[in-house]
Amino acid sequence: MFCRNCGNELKGTPEVCFGCRAKPLVGSNFCHACGAATNPLAEICINCGTRLGKAWASALSPKSRLATTLLAFFLGGFGAHRFYTGKIATAVEMLILSIVGYVTIWNIWWLGLICLIAVNIWAFIDFIFAVLGKMTDRAGKLIKNW
Repeated sequence: MFCRNCGNELKGTPEVCFGCRAKPLVGSNFCHACGAATNPLAEICINCGTRLGKAWASALSPKSRLATTLLAFFLGGFGAHRFYTGKIATAVEMLILSIVGYVTIWNIWWLGLICLIAVNIWAFIDFIFAVLGKMTDRAGKLIKNW
């Protein structure tokens, strides 16, 4: 293994590089598999073909997958998980569908029932996506970190 910051060869799996005192996989100047110099924007090392992982890490959302999953399960019908992930427009749509469903269930029962069934199916699908790690935030980044 090589330090991605300075390119020094590392013995074992140390917490920090002894050459530059940085965490070994934090940099983007060298390949961690072969130690060859790389372009900081590259996804794959040209020398050995190893995936560098920098582009993948930047595609992940800082939002919590656990929070998204719990909000989708318990308050999904009100769009709470979508408010959390920054998808405000669709969260408001879910909230309006829920309000219309609960208000009209006593007067126009079939309309209220249709609204509530639709919003709960939508929330259940979002819950499944959150559990599988396929849910994205407002910027389109995957919410993977528990």
